[in-house]
Amino acid sequence: MITDWHTSTYSANGANCVEVRESAQTAEVRDSQHREAGRLSFPAEEWRAFLRDLPDGFC
Repeated sequence: MITDWHTSTYSANGANCVEVRESAQTAEVRDSQHREAGRLSFPAEEWRAFLRDLPDGFC
């Protein structure tokens, strides 16, 4: 199941943010201000590792 695009709850009114869409296999990331510019795709396990390694309170 693929989730809808979402932004961090720490985003200020959606400005200067990235949006993420996740599935069991991948996580896609795009610029919320330039959605037409494309997106980056990461394997789900790499995305989870990235999130685990962020400092507490970062996102």
